[in-house]
Amino acid sequence: MSGKIILHHAAPSRSSTALFMIEEIGAPYELDVLDLQKEEQYRPEYLAINPMGKVPAIEHEGQVITEAGAICAYLADAFPAANLAPPPGDPLRGAYFRWMFFQGSCLEPAIIDHVLKREPGRRGMMPYGTYETTVDTLEKAIEKGPWFLGERYSAADVYVGSAIAWGLQFKLLPERETFKRYVARLNERPARQRAMAIDQKLMAAAKSA
Repeated sequence: MSGKIILHHAAPSRSSTALFMIEEIGAPYELDVLDLQKEEQYRPEYLAINPMGKVPAIEHEGQVITEAGAICAYLADAFPAANLAPPPGDPLRGAYFRWMFFQGSCLEPAIIDHVLKREPGRRGMMPYGTYETTVDTLEKAIEKGPWFLGERYSAADVYVGSAIAWGLQFKLLPERETFKRYVARLNERPARQRAMAIDQKLMAAAKSA
């Protein structure tokens, strides 16, 4: 699949994960940088793209895709040459989808509830069970490493790995050696280094403006 990608982006935000993913696939793209402090995400022209007024969102070949996980999954399938998703029929496809959905349905909700000290409901009603179970499950998934699919690096590492890095950075996850080693490996990815450098420049420019 060809065609330039437009990433509606803000730094720092969840759209940094989408930027990382686009750098991984190596496709041409342009950034539409939004200033969240000025609430540019609520301007009518952007709400026409994403009525939620959130980033990230991408435009590609006439389609609009929102939500970081959906963007990562879409791009992995749209650019198969990057080899970031097991194709249908591959035995790893199920595990790949498991971890792609784990981030949004379990990990992030568990972290947010834990940090905000929200009173948890009955364990069976919570989409993630408990924060402790979620963290332990996450650690077990990567303890043998190096990636969520074993030796195979995938979009699951881009998406869930970004959440682990975020969790450690802001002390939202326990500083377990398994997590720290995993993030160190992730930070060695040239695509991640490029994405982080772009974000650092954007944040520096915003600060000096």
